[in-house]
Amino acid sequence: MALKNDRYTYRVTWSEDDNEYVGLCAEFPSLSWLSATPEAALKGIRELVSEVVADMEDNHEVIPEPIACRQFSGKFMVRIPPEVHRNLAVLAAESGISINRVVSSKLSQ
Repeated sequence: MALKNDRYTYRVTWSEDDNEYVGLCAEFPSLSWLSATPEAALKGIRELVSEVVADMEDNHEVIPEPIACRQFSGKFMVRIPPEVHRNLAVLAAESGISINRVVSSKLSQ
């Protein structure tokens, strides 16, 4: 049974250890589903998430909001070593742009 309006973030990848495809859901990192084909791994993880969400609803637990539905400000703070900060400031000055633009450009690569 699949979730109605399922907007969770799924990924299918090969598991060398299990010699099968593994289906994963970012919002439920403890869940996974192994299968011989990527299509079956995706179907399996989606069904598992649906069952877990139904169980959480029955127990009045807080259900994770899909990442795709969340609003992001575009801001976050990160601590870096002073020498990295200095190197970024030099690069920004030499490029004639802000440190924010330098970091944003590096993160988007």
